[in-house]
Amino acid sequence: MADASFELDLSLQVGKYDIRKLLGKGATGTVYLAVDTFTGGEVALKVIEPEVFRDPKFGAVYRTQFLNEASLAGKLRHPHIVAILNAVVQEDSGHMAMECVMGGDLSQHATPDTLLPVADVLQMIFKCCGALDYAFREGIIHRDIKPANIMIAQGTDVKIADFGAALLRKAQAVQTASIGSPYYMSPEQMEDKPLTHHSDMYCLGVALYELLTGRKPFDADTLEALVQKVMHHDPAPPTSVRPDLPKEIDRVVLRALGKKPEQRYATWAEFAAELSNLMKLVLPPDAIPDSEKYVVLKRVDMLSILSDAEIWELVAAGRWTRVGAKQQIIRENDPGKSFFFLARGQVRVTRHGRLLNTIDERECFGEMAYIRGGELPRHATVESVTDVLLAEFEPEPLARMSIGAQYCLMRALVRNLVDRLEMANTRLTR
Repeated sequence: MADASFELDLSLQVGKYDIRKLLGKGATGTVYLAVDTFTGGEVALKVIEPEVFRDPKFGAVYRTQFLNEASLAGKLRHPHIVAILNAVVQEDSGHMAMECVMGGDLSQHATPDTLLPVADVLQMIFKCCGALDYAFREGIIHRDIKPANIMIAQGTDVKIADFGAALLRKAQAVQTASIGSPYYMSPEQMEDKPLTHHSDMYCLGVALYELLTGRKPFDADTLEALVQKVMHHDPAPPTSVRPDLPKEIDRVVLRALGKKPEQRYATWAEFAAELSNLMKLVLPPDAIPDSEKYVVLKRVDMLSILSDAEIWELVAAGRWTRVGAKQQIIRENDPGKSFFFLARGQVRVTRHGRLLNTIDERECFGEMAYIRGGELPRHATVESVTDVLLAEFEPEPLARMSIGAQYCLMRALVRNLVDRLEMANTRLTR
């Protein structure tokens, strides 16, 4: 498509949306940048042309695929899934308004000359694991995971798109194969066997391999030859294609590409944990990747009431730092309004030089200042005993979280404070 196509004056309106710019054109529809005339917000508007639904061979398939995306993805609310905002299906046309993600997709970083840093790739695929786990818990298998369907939001934040292939029947799977997806299909999908989350895991493993090496694990000149390779050949280890990769990456990627579902990771959480562990091999020691932040918050008992999306909100709201041993974190009588989450390590709490308590990892401190509101003098001094990983939460970023997330967080903090007071009372009565 020539660049000039993007400069056309598109003074058109589709439903309640004013079209502003052409973003791209695919086999079944055109995507525009548009503005919702009711809210003034920008959306990505996918428009299905009349001739698509009228296609004598695949018109019914395209219609079902369009309805799948509208009905399934519209129910998914996750920070790493493109949100479907609105969809209209008419007799011979349809349009769908989606969250606007302007960073392009990961297919632009799937060649040897365009690869992203290894740490960035691992973070992006880690986030995809959580999104696909969430979708699976909602009863949905994507079935068409590939770099082109992973959109870049900002930095290493990604959003999975195009749930149209979800719940496809056999006839539709053939059509999916004809547009290039066989490179990413699991062996069981090629054999038209019942699928579980392990099929999406295989697809994501292929995408991970490609984003790390710049080539697919299997390639062939014909579909038949490709199927034979996928079914019966082992892929070359990623480090044999790209020797500068850490050797441990081979084990993780090749397990995700196991021929049989039971050879892959049992759960998405297990796969994500392995990806998080790999980060230690590719980042400097003082770096704090999003995956580490998420993992430590997810393991906190008092935060178990938060949903996956709310945990990610909390990840983004915190100011994360590593602090060495014997460093003062809070000083009594200094004003403060934030609270702290101790992700790793141990701290001690003193008042007038007298030891009041020691706090271990996965606990909070300083929450009284946040719960009471306003900037008030701290009642105690907190000092690190060991090297620690800390997240400090100020009221302003927390106030920008969803109401549900704020409610669950406040409930968790109050419960934690009550537990601590009960422990203190028990000690006093002994």
